[in-house]
Amino acid sequence: MAHERAPLRLVPDTAAEPVPSAAVPLLGAVELVPGRIGAAVLSRSGEILARAEATFDAAAGTRDEIDAALARAAGVFAGARPLGVGVAAPGLVDPEAGLVVEVNDAPALSGYPVARRLGELVDAPARVEHRARLQVLGDRWFGPGRGRRTFASVSTGEVLGVGLLFDGEVVAPPGGRSGAHMTVSAHGERCGCGARGCWKTVATTRWLRGAAEQAGLGTGATLAALVAAAPAREAARRVVEEYAGNLALGLVNVQHLFAPGLFVLHGEAREGGETFRELVEQGLRAGLAAPQAEQPRVSVGSGAVDDVALLGGAGLVLSAQ
Repeated sequence: MAHERAPLRLVPDTAAEPVPSAAVPLLGAVELVPGRIGAAVLSRSGEILARAEATFDAAAGTRDEIDAALARAAGVFAGARPLGVGVAAPGLVDPEAGLVVEVNDAPALSGYPVARRLGELVDAPARVEHRARLQVLGDRWFGPGRGRRTFASVSTGEVLGVGLLFDGEVVAPPGGRSGAHMTVSAHGERCGCGARGCWKTVATTRWLRGAAEQAGLGTGATLAALVAAAPAREAARRVVEEYAGNLALGLVNVQHLFAPGLFVLHGEAREGGETFRELVEQGLRAGLAAPQAEQPRVSVGSGAVDDVALLGGAGLVLSAQ
């Protein structure tokens, strides 16, 4: 017979910077990814006031180890008394149940009741959503999406995904994912999910590095280095242009279905600067045969890469008020 796990209690992390109680309500955010948990206290304007981080073994970590890591990261909330805590999670999530349903890269996270665990640690309501979908709330409250009722927010780099705000609401159907596994090539590379030609197989850092190596540009190439080399090296220019085109493939599908008009890129796309942004925007517009009510445009988020999910978590708290 399984023993009921005792409720976890708040354990301050020595790496955290506890925030004193404030008259102005504060916001809490947690980013949960395979192997790492980040937590932060934010002001209502999106300023990160304090943060903490804890790690666990993504491949072999147990549920108890994840619980312990969450408790260490949640030490940042000691004394802060946030209005709520928004959790950005990977894989498949169930926001209503507060669960991380499935994460291929971290088996122990599958079925993890993160909202309940945080509720045991912090005296505030906790809510969970997929990281890509939360990202759009961060942009809505604190970034380029302020004042818009429809737009998309895009994660680029090692991970890929799209969060969509449509007519003021986040598109988050039960069982819905982030778009990384939409098919863009029926006969493409086999993806880790088992399907062929997923967007993820051609529009992430893994593809970029592989393409650069095949082009004789060395191993471990970065987008920034390839963009810098492109004016003088034809091979670098071709890889950058193809990468931008591959990223635009998925954005074209989203534009055809929902016409968000604005796509805010986060993550690796920042490394490519204005050159890469223009290439993605050109690819997006070139893939749209029908006239658009709003000519779609691409923007690049200016916030720090590590802060995107945390701002989304804070946006989730504000959206629930």
